[in-house]
Amino acid sequence: MISREIYMKRIRPFINTELIKVFTGIRRSGKSVMLELVKNELKKSGVSDKNFLCINFEQFSNSELLDAKILHKRIVEFQKSADGKIYLFFDEIQEVDGWEKCINSCRVDFDCDIYITGSNAKLLSGELATYLAGRYVEFVIYPFSFAEFLEMNRQKNSQIDKSACFMTFLKTGGMPFLANFLGDDSAKNQYLMDIYNSVVLKDVVKRNNIRDVDTLERIIAYAFSNIGHIFSATSLSKYFKSEKRNISHDTILNYLKFCADAFLIYKISRYDLEGKKVLTVNEKYYCADHGLREAVFGKNTQNIDQILENIVCLELLRRNFKVFVGKKDESEIDFIAERNGVKIYVQVAYLLVSEETVRREFSVYDSIKDNFPKYVVSMDEFDFSRNGIIHRNIRDFLLGEI
Repeated sequence: MISREIYMKRIRPFINTELIKVFTGIRRSGKSVMLELVKNELKKSGVSDKNFLCINFEQFSNSELLDAKILHKRIVEFQKSADGKIYLFFDEIQEVDGWEKCINSCRVDFDCDIYITGSNAKLLSGELATYLAGRYVEFVIYPFSFAEFLEMNRQKNSQIDKSACFMTFLKTGGMPFLANFLGDDSAKNQYLMDIYNSVVLKDVVKRNNIRDVDTLERIIAYAFSNIGHIFSATSLSKYFKSEKRNISHDTILNYLKFCADAFLIYKISRYDLEGKKVLTVNEKYYCADHGLREAVFGKNTQNIDQILENIVCLELLRRNFKVFVGKKDESEIDFIAERNGVKIYVQVAYLLVSEETVRREFSVYDSIKDNFPKYVVSMDEFDFSRNGIIHRNIRDFLLGEI
């Protein structure tokens, strides 16, 4: 089991506090494992097994508990048999009808420490916020980073080097369970397709009562094929009209939001450095995992510049940065990332194959005069750093401190 310390170090300060710990993220990204890691840490601190109540609400054996009142009765019975403080671990809590009322009641009724997972952002924006505003803390769990992917591979083959491992990562992505299919492309693709179908059907179609599934899948395919490109619902609407399909601007925006709520894609807004404001049009979208894109859409190796940009975007989000696309006059910077009052700029390229390419990638920083770190990230092995702008090989960037 990978330790996933990048999350554990954020979670530890909240263990044994009254705040409800909420783990969100795309299906199969490792939320259940995070519950196990927290549970193991509590056991090491002396918490007895009989004080843990762990329920996965997607298991058929727990189907009778998918009602808030019945679930609450189960917790009452458990609390009577426990010895002191109880620890509640509820996986895919959104499956329980009225779950938010039950969780709020537990917080009030019992001496307890609560951990829940969910696969939809509405868990926080709607249901949870209504009953538990200010009483929860959220941790978004992403698929494996390259560092975690490398650790997983080295557990199976200690001789693998990071260069070879990164080439595998480029194609497979970081869904944790893929460790079971290393070397079997057919099984890997089948698994990723099953994840995609599960997310689309359970977390997008079913949750939002979508009837036109074909249109939804066409919009997702368009978003997947255009990751890292400026995205306009108006231009997409025109594209569909050219294919004799009349899809409204609002429908496109709604479907994209439903996919973002399910953590299938991430919307990154643009930030105007001159006007110092977030722009509300022409955002960019990135995949939750580029392995899903390869399984569903393909062409990762042909669109490697887009995939590298996607990997860097997810790494910045994973490291708890607030991420924007930068705009300065007519120039664009791939990412502006802010965390705890510190800002970094990141420009992503495939290869700096000529002096002209080097000038183009580095010159985006010419008009930015602040002293925050400025990076150009590529697959080049040679260090092209110049004029205070830091060049990093992408592997080193992903494995190092940012």
